[in-house]
Amino acid sequence: MSERDDRGRGLAGTTITTTDYHTGGEPFRIVTGGVPEIPGADVLSRRSTAVADPRFDGVRRLLCQEPRGHADMYGCFLVPPDDPGAAFGALFWHKDGFSTACGHGTIALGAYAVHEGLVAADPDGETDVVIDVPSGRVTARVRCSGGKVTGVTFVSVPSYVVARDVAAGRTKVDVSYGGAIYASLPAAAVGLSVAPAHLTALIGHARRIKADLADHPAARHPSDDRLSGVYGVIFYDELPDRDGAAHQRNVTVFADGEVDRSPCGSGTAARMALLHDSGLRAPLIHDSVVGSTFLARVTEVLDEGVVPEIEGMAYRTGRHVFELDPDDPMGAGFTLR
Repeated sequence: MSERDDRGRGLAGTTITTTDYHTGGEPFRIVTGGVPEIPGADVLSRRSTAVADPRFDGVRRLLCQEPRGHADMYGCFLVPPDDPGAAFGALFWHKDGFSTACGHGTIALGAYAVHEGLVAADPDGETDVVIDVPSGRVTARVRCSGGKVTGVTFVSVPSYVVARDVAAGRTKVDVSYGGAIYASLPAAAVGLSVAPAHLTALIGHARRIKADLADHPAARHPSDDRLSGVYGVIFYDELPDRDGAAHQRNVTVFADGEVDRSPCGSGTAARMALLHDSGLRAPLIHDSVVGSTFLARVTEVLDEGVVPEIEGMAYRTGRHVFELDPDDPMGAGFTLR
């Protein structure tokens, strides 16, 4: 167990409200109250503020760490959009910090925006919820039937191949960008398969690969260093094609050993960039380690890459009111892993 975190002590007496979802089994905690507006000229600069300011990073720690969260927790702060072309902005976070992209979170935010009436939705059609995130502007295309949300499609930022066959210790990986930088390799390359029984070993390999690539040129974003760094390592198994679509099972290990329970939205976008570059023109059925599925396809080819669309669904799991008792000896909590 890590040492008790006293950095959130300033939050004692503060009430923080959230609405929680899961997308394909992966949690997503949306902060709805109790946090002041995060300063910044745009969403990416607001991310820099949140990283450096203990007022905001302390809330992240409080909500991610036990006993209020866990080592694989995920969530976001809602912030103003960069301009009126988007409904709102989002700063994504996990137990180790703030990410630049989150596809499963974008799917959850689309459902949330319609459920809460933040965006007027067609009760029997599709409604675009446009969201500014640190990596750019994305869309959650929310499908409704009879006034009920039945599906959400995440329209990614342009995604592209960074490098092929990059040496990472004793293995080689393909590196691509889908709002964040990912390294991909077959699980068989490390003698494993994508299965819950192999998670501990896969986490160990992912940490090693990330460390090996930390100073590699492929880990650098070409135009904005705030988007640099290998965020996740994607292990995949090839499966037989199904219904005219390619089929893979993957597990994405991101941040410092966190495991994505969903097929990973931005990771799927990064995979689609690689697969399109390899000649795939069919959709991809992308399974997760827990058996949930995204359906992905490339819908546009641009000079700067491809635009993947990833279809999934998010479900509300609860509404919460969190607080920190000033006498609580655990402080802002701990991480047990």
